[in-house]
Amino acid sequence: MGLRVTLVAAARSSSLLAERFDDDRPLDEAGWYEVQQAAPALLPLGAAELRYCSPTRRSRATGTALGYAPLAQPALRDCDMGRWRGLTLAEVAALEPAAVDAWLADARSAPHGGEPLLAFISRIGGWLDTRPDDDVSVVAVAEPSVVRAALVYALRAAPATYWSVDVRPLSTVTLTGRPGAWHLHLDAPALR
Repeated sequence: MGLRVTLVAAARSSSLLAERFDDDRPLDEAGWYEVQQAAPALLPLGAAELRYCSPTRRSRATGTALGYAPLAQPALRDCDMGRWRGLTLAEVAALEPAAVDAWLADARSAPHGGEPLLAFISRIGGWLDTRPDDDVSVVAVAEPSVVRAALVYALRAAPATYWSVDVRPLSTVTLTGRPGAWHLHLDAPALR
């Protein structure tokens, strides 16, 4: 079987347009409702031998509500957005349009004073690559940005690919293989 890492995107804590950089708000009412609706499909993932989550309140709450009893992993934290923390993209674009353009164009830039996108992707990849290299299943509830970074890393895609990956709340993706040799695994629907 090999190593199997299933990433679950945390339920939402705000509407998409109200999302803030490096935010740590708890689940909102809609997020709790969505967890309840998705639970029947996501509960079986809790059978994984190792269960983790990002240290954010919404990731911990999502994992706990799904019965995973996840262990918070500091390495799975969201990208450090420096002085942009707590602001929306629209707010930052109004204040620092040139800085936003530079940040979106160059994965090595950090005009916000925090973590460059390339370093964020590498940090998440480092976490993936330090999972046990044997037949183990892992489930990790994480911020959508963390799931995006993991996919870019695992597929060895260009960092700019990060901006083209859409991760919805409570969506899942599974990576199989071993550290340094990851494959995207898509589950087929059960045939009746």
